[in-house]
Amino acid sequence: MTLGTGGSSASVELDKIQDRTLGVQPIALQEYKARLKKATDLMAQHSVSALYINAGTNLYYFTGTHWNASERMVGALLFGDGTLQYIVPKFEEGTFKKYRKVEADINCWEEHESPYVLISQLLHHNSVSEGIFAIDESAPYFLVDGISKVNSNFHFINAQEITAGCRMQKTENEIAIIQKAKDITMEVQRAAAKILRPGISAKEVEDFINKAHIKAGIASGSYFCIVLFADDTQYPHGVAVPQPLKENDAVIIDTGCRLEGYLSDITRSYVYGVPSDEYRTIWDLEKKTQLAAFEAAQIGRSCGSVDDAARETLAQAGLSANYDLPGLPHRVGHGTGLDIHEYPYLVRGSEIKLAEGMVVSNEPMICVPGKFGIRHEDHFYMTENGPKWFTSPMLSLDNPFGY
Repeated sequence: MTLGTGGSSASVELDKIQDRTLGVQPIALQEYKARLKKATDLMAQHSVSALYINAGTNLYYFTGTHWNASERMVGALLFGDGTLQYIVPKFEEGTFKKYRKVEADINCWEEHESPYVLISQLLHHNSVSEGIFAIDESAPYFLVDGISKVNSNFHFINAQEITAGCRMQKTENEIAIIQKAKDITMEVQRAAAKILRPGISAKEVEDFINKAHIKAGIASGSYFCIVLFADDTQYPHGVAVPQPLKENDAVIIDTGCRLEGYLSDITRSYVYGVPSDEYRTIWDLEKKTQLAAFEAAQIGRSCGSVDDAARETLAQAGLSANYDLPGLPHRVGHGTGLDIHEYPYLVRGSEIKLAEGMVVSNEPMICVPGKFGIRHEDHFYMTENGPKWFTSPMLSLDNPFGY
């Protein structure tokens, strides 16, 4: 039996878990202001006169305002001199005031009025009549269409170089929050492995993982959870009807939580029982491939080169260096922060240079059609001296959790 799997129950393991969120420092007002300052610096570099920030993750990142995007425009205009102007439906003004953290003027539009005309008026009032207008990359097409038609004298661009340019490099406090979230999910992963038994359903494990995250201080529970057994593990993001666990089955558990807006995301792969020789060979190759990607991640190197290093390792072992199976069917990793997938991406061809503060996953999954899939997923962040793990990679197939 794989060390650390089975032998316990959900009630026993839940009793062991304590609140681990004490001491977490929320993002302070000064940090939001620093983000806006960095955004205006990037605007100057790209000769951008105005930036539209849409409701959702970007509005939260820059202003601390939790507001979901909808069919009504809610957002903010940021000008090159640092002036911030919120745009909000009139009937939402009172609610919006309770959510915002960065103080700025709130400009309202009534239900029968055009928010796009309001943007035009704000541009005029801030002496911006032409130039480059950057629009939040997450804004839906109807907003882009509306803004551009009413303000046709501007040249419109994707704001990604500004928004992602700020969000890709995390501060010490952001990294500390992410570290705490990952510590919690790692504890939950270890506990989940202990409750496994023949006949247990994926749903039962998912429910336990959700309760365990709550017990650890995450009121919202699991942000997501994928539990797969046997040949279901060959599908990276799961199946419609997961099968229950049997003796000697492969196991994949991929889960995470949200803490102060920031996300954890950890996958563990092992066998409940005795692994086959083929599974052991691929498990060890997965570990070697993950390490190759980690070692390739150096300051100043491209994100694409990290993906290349992983695929070269697979090719040396006789698997495809491309996306063919058996092999790695997707990119090696993704950035994580306020979104579960965000820039930068460790993917072939990416010329984004690794820089201090970047946080990325390292998950070069190997899928063997008709049999199993193995994904070791840990995240690392870039320091001035190179990459540093948030969580230690799996130790060995016989002792995956390092007991």
